[in-house]
Amino acid sequence: MKLIQIGQIIIAVLLILVILMQNRGSGLSGIFGGSNNVYMTKRGMEKTLFTTTIVLSIIFFVISLLSIIL
Repeated sequence: MKLIQIGQIIIAVLLILVILMQNRGSGLSGIFGGSNNVYMTKRGMEKTLFTTTIVLSIIFFVISLLSIIL
């Protein structure tokens, strides 16, 4: 039980760090309606961070379910 809680804390911290490292790219222009509607694909580090965010969130969800069950 203690191991699941420690794992959940570690995954949560990693998830927070990965989310904070992502670049939004819009800045303050989105607030005033000056958004840029150019389609851009994710490449390189941005794609890696995006994929890592998804994987970590799934792992966090599974660990949370395990902590409820056990």
